[in-house]
Amino acid sequence: MKHLLSLLLFSIFTSSTFMFAAERPNVLWFVVDDMSTNFSCYGEKAVQTPNVDRLAKEGTMFSHAFVTAPVCSPCRSALITGMYQTTIGAHHHRSGRGTMKIELPEGVTPAPALFQKAGYYTCIGSGLINDNPAKGKKAKGKGGGGLGKTDYNFEYDPKIYDGPDWNGRKDGQPFFMQVQLGGGKLRGGKSAQAAALSQRAEKELGGATKPEAVTLPPYYPRDPVLLEDWAAYLDAVRFTDQHVGKVLARLEKEGLLENTLIIFMTDHGISHARGKQFLYNEGTHIPLVMRGPGIAKGVVRDDLVMQIDLAPLSLAAAGIPIPPVMQGRDILAKDYKPRDEVFAARDRCDETVERIRSVRTDQYLYIRNFYPKRPHLQPNAYKDGKSIVQQLRALHADGKLDPPSEKLLFSPERPAEELYDWKADPWQVKNLADDPAHKATLEKLSADLDKWIVDTGDKGPESDAMYDSDMQEYLGKGNPEVEKNIALMKQWAKEGK
Repeated sequence: MKHLLSLLLFSIFTSSTFMFAAERPNVLWFVVDDMSTNFSCYGEKAVQTPNVDRLAKEGTMFSHAFVTAPVCSPCRSALITGMYQTTIGAHHHRSGRGTMKIELPEGVTPAPALFQKAGYYTCIGSGLINDNPAKGKKAKGKGGGGLGKTDYNFEYDPKIYDGPDWNGRKDGQPFFMQVQLGGGKLRGGKSAQAAALSQRAEKELGGATKPEAVTLPPYYPRDPVLLEDWAAYLDAVRFTDQHVGKVLARLEKEGLLENTLIIFMTDHGISHARGKQFLYNEGTHIPLVMRGPGIAKGVVRDDLVMQIDLAPLSLAAAGIPIPPVMQGRDILAKDYKPRDEVFAARDRCDETVERIRSVRTDQYLYIRNFYPKRPHLQPNAYKDGKSIVQQLRALHADGKLDPPSEKLLFSPERPAEELYDWKADPWQVKNLADDPAHKATLEKLSADLDKWIVDTGDKGPESDAMYDSDMQEYLGKGNPEVEKNIALMKQWAKEGK
């Protein structure tokens, strides 16, 4: 009887905590704000990124990784659950902040909670002991005191994170760590902030990126404001790479590197007029590099993958069962079959109402604009506060933009459908939707998108009540532009735009 009791207690203990075992890898995610694939391992020539390059050399690099949402909170809500943000109702940026809350559907659990239940120490911070948020300081977005950025749109218990750093774990306990980095946000939104980052690069990195070395997408003019901003952005890439190097050095010093699965990614592309918030490559194409136990070395994978794949992949690497409801896939599984298509969605960003959906194959990108009577650059206080967008609007007002830039950035209306051969047209400049030669492709991808919307339970537009609830967080904050835009959104909705 005593022997049977011991076996029962052992079974209960191991099933609830999986126990600590040396062979169970640590899992560390680098999650970087507002940054595209401007790393030297991805072909960027203006800067060198030796630490991310090292991860690629010693691991696997994914050349065609995409987010399911090109803005922070929906992307992060999808990433941490392994679910499309449109399925779980977390697709409107900074939603659930008012009196009306968003609860996860039954069976959907944030990855940290699953790691924690399996005995892992869960943490979110900077990855550097002396560089974490101040104790007791509320995390940006939703989160507990002293933790790094979460920005989830749904309700969750902050206790799914044990602390800001893995140094709080028990001896031998594996950890799941999210290293949150400012990335492209380091350059700020104003020209003065970009200049300050360049000055910092001169002091700390031995020199700043020169504006003349910048290669811009073809629809942006080579204007000094834009060039200086992009140069500062590339210095933000360098600072990001430097931080990655410091974390790698710490892991090596602590003897943890070889037993840690490291995943480096960004939460969407560069914040710009056709990047962040939009479904073109500039907004959705991200770097994704992995290194660690079981990861093939020096490999470049060209198949289509999504950021929602990282939750199931990480759980599988830790020997934790993947919830059946999870829509992401373990792209490292031996029986994994590469996707034929990946999907993305853009919805309300702050006060600006929008609905865009896309489906991408290994050659074509199909985009559907549900509000085609609205301009590409709808009024949005966040983006309109940036010097680069202000400069673009000024050049437009003065008639100084060339015709392609005018068409792509400032047409008063948009086509209901867009189709691009994104391999041949990497900046998505030539819309093939009206080309008879591509009619069959357009119709197929349109039908595939319709099916995905139904199959995944896309929640679509938010109710007027939910919009009003979330807008309470923006009203009365001394920003008349936001209040003006909210009124405009309501007017356009009445007009059927």
